[in-house]
Amino acid sequence: MRIARYRHDGEVRYGVLENDVLHRIGGAPWQSLERTGASDRLDAVSLLCPVDEPRIFGVGLNYVAHIQESGAKTPKIPLLFIKPSTSAIGPGEPIVYPREGKNVHFEAELAVVIGRAGRRIPPSQALDHVLGYTCANDVSERVIQTAEMAQGALLMGKGYDGFCPIGPYISTGLDRSNLHVGAKVNGEERQSSSTSDLLFSVRDLVAYLSTAMTLRPGDVIITGTPSGVGPILPGDVVEIEVEGVGVLSNPVVAEQ
Repeated sequence: MRIARYRHDGEVRYGVLENDVLHRIGGAPWQSLERTGASDRLDAVSLLCPVDEPRIFGVGLNYVAHIQESGAKTPKIPLLFIKPSTSAIGPGEPIVYPREGKNVHFEAELAVVIGRAGRRIPPSQALDHVLGYTCANDVSERVIQTAEMAQGALLMGKGYDGFCPIGPYISTGLDRSNLHVGAKVNGEERQSSSTSDLLFSVRDLVAYLSTAMTLRPGDVIITGTPSGVGPILPGDVVEIEVEGVGVLSNPVVAEQ
């Protein structure tokens, strides 16, 4: 099942996508998937970020090949950070290259959308709290990020407005253990990997995060990026693809 959040006739709605038709549901998908009976054509709507102003939990160095290309030590526990809700944008929205930007990178990621609240969730029950999966782009300004990490912090380099495109759909029922994850810039393939290369699995991350904080419906966990990350510039178009979800496409524009 693919679930979209979209704008139609000035109203924001959720719908289940079937054959280019969005069948409306009455509220957020973690509340109910019951259909209202109304529908909208996909080509008549504007797709939005699948979750409105989500809490976003990021994971660094979580693909084995990316750890190797970075020359970093393999983490013993998940390397976590938070991206502000204002970093979240939807399909087609511009990634704004900030005035301070010197080396901005794209990062293709599988994103996990939480559908059921929980604290201290055992690994055996972790996937019961997942609504579905989507694409994410963990945009990062490397010069700022490097300076922060030298001081033991990580926020500004990943926290600019628009630095976390998410979408286009939330897909349910996927086998998250072996999904293709990739990225293209201006149509040229830059990343191509599989979630089978993850160091910490979706189950691991949900259980670990919930030991410290209550996970809430609509929370998003971006699970790390494969090898092949690289720079983007104003004028570029970045496409993130996750098998079973679709393609998340965003242009890059300079901050005015």
